[in-house]
Amino acid sequence: MPFPLPRLAARPTAARRLAVAALALCLPLILGGCMSTPGPNDPLPVKARQEVQDWAQHMTEYMAQSAGLTLDAGSAEPFFNDCVGNNDEVAQDGRYKMAYAVYSSAPVEQHPEAVRKVRAMLEQQGFKIDGYRETTDGKVDTVLDASQASSRYLITVETTTGGLLLFQVRTPCLMPPATSGPSS
Repeated sequence: MPFPLPRLAARPTAARRLAVAALALCLPLILGGCMSTPGPNDPLPVKARQEVQDWAQHMTEYMAQSAGLTLDAGSAEPFFNDCVGNNDEVAQDGRYKMAYAVYSSAPVEQHPEAVRKVRAMLEQQGFKIDGYRETTDGKVDTVLDASQASSRYLITVETTTGGLLLFQVRTPCLMPPATSGPSS
């Protein structure tokens, strides 16, 4: 399961390059690369909402930095939803899914190269590329979908209809940590 990634400096420095290199080497372990694929009856991973949101923020920053882009921090939005079962049942134990979205206003002509760089980084870290496109009918229309079997996290990077580049992280169903009630 994911752990928060270190924040990196805004400008390229030797320390930033070293941090990115160290992070790239550790990313498979951070994301659970040594874990087996979860089964349908395994207990849900336990993560606090803020911990998951922080990790998604760091991951999108890392993807953008890998592509040489800057994210529009004010555009970041976490969306938390209840987990819904196959028969539309919703457990009342706090389980949730999160989708975290943030945009970059990079010029559209830079999107294909940026998505190629993110794809290369994700492949190097053991992600499976589930979908990839750079153009549609000769126009820039990037889409990159990736997943990791052990954590079941989903990554999307795509050109939006408004010409922005969307970075998105989606989680599987997660359980919040147990809260301790008052002592009797």
